[in-house]
Amino acid sequence: MSYVEMPGAKVPIRMWTDPATVEDAALQQLRNVATLPWIKGLAVMPDVHYGKGATVGSVIAMQGAVCPAAVGVDIGCGMSAVKTSLTVNDLPGDLSRLRSKIEQAIPVGRGMHDDPVDPGRFHGLATAGWDGFWGRFDGVAEAVRFRGERAAKQMGTLGSGNHHLEVSLDSDNSVWLTLHSGSRNIGKELAEHHIGVAQKLPHNQGLVDRDLAVFVADTPQMAAYRNDLYWAQEYAKYNRSIMMALLKDVIRREFKKAKPTFETEVSCHHNYVAEERYEGMDLLVTRKGAIRAGAGDLGIIPGSMGTATYIVKGLGNELAFNSASHGAGRRMSRNAAKRRFSTKDLEDQTRGVECRKDSGVVDEIPGAYKPIERVMDQQRDLVEVVAKLKQVVCVKG
Repeated sequence: MSYVEMPGAKVPIRMWTDPATVEDAALQQLRNVATLPWIKGLAVMPDVHYGKGATVGSVIAMQGAVCPAAVGVDIGCGMSAVKTSLTVNDLPGDLSRLRSKIEQAIPVGRGMHDDPVDPGRFHGLATAGWDGFWGRFDGVAEAVRFRGERAAKQMGTLGSGNHHLEVSLDSDNSVWLTLHSGSRNIGKELAEHHIGVAQKLPHNQGLVDRDLAVFVADTPQMAAYRNDLYWAQEYAKYNRSIMMALLKDVIRREFKKAKPTFETEVSCHHNYVAEERYEGMDLLVTRKGAIRAGAGDLGIIPGSMGTATYIVKGLGNELAFNSASHGAGRRMSRNAAKRRFSTKDLEDQTRGVECRKDSGVVDEIPGAYKPIERVMDQQRDLVEVVAKLKQVVCVKG
């Protein structure tokens, strides 16, 4: 871990990577965050890179304030994973049918279900708060309330970009299911609405970067944002739960003879806000591209569509505000990846993985990401590895 002191910064920037490897634009974003009047701490994960509004891979602890752009527009985005009773011997040689069945069951990209998914159809799915959750939708920002029908139909859908569904093998050749998604379009619209509100508030007019506009405690704007933020985080959690239930159904149908069973799911947000206490202070901790890694917390850190995913257990490092990276992190922008790599490169780098290999996902090529092994090595004091997975099927939006 490195301490970086910057002129005007109110806190040291704690970095779990070599500062010399962080691009200038991301360093400037970190410098800007560290000058905010409300900041009490800033930890930077090894997957750090430039992001819209605020740096991806940053953990920002503030007192009495929260920055909606530092949460990101995909509120509650995160990962879920579950170990199955299947082994590599249960898998067919040709996995294309399995990928096709997954894509048929779970809409990807901008797709949605024809009708809202009824969680009651899934045995064992925790739905105790379902009705209350949807009942609270009437209390979110009026500007996005008209999106209710769309939000209901997008519940249990993947999205695009780096979101994915995967079938993977661990080092013992056991089969795992993993997925990555968030609060879909409703979370994005809620985030953009509140970012716009924050940027117009008087106390934000003198900030070095208007994208870092904050809401402050004991104001109606803060209360409205936190209401919608927590609702969207809950939406994201339900979204992953429904998708995992749909994915399990596919596995049950495709491997009927093996009668697959599933262990307890691991699930974690990596774009969210939590109320936590450090050094005697009650703080609002924003993790954008970071997971909670308190002592014993289970988490998931994926690489890319051709590399490893790690199931981890947190070590509870308070210098990092009990956090760890959310993935490998991009080392180049999507446009740069499209310019640099071809579909042939994509085929080479995803050999052995049943997945899309067309121009539409070249920007997700493994070469556009940092090496996941190096990222894991840089956070050995944040997490310990429980399992290392390698995908054999990857579904992208």
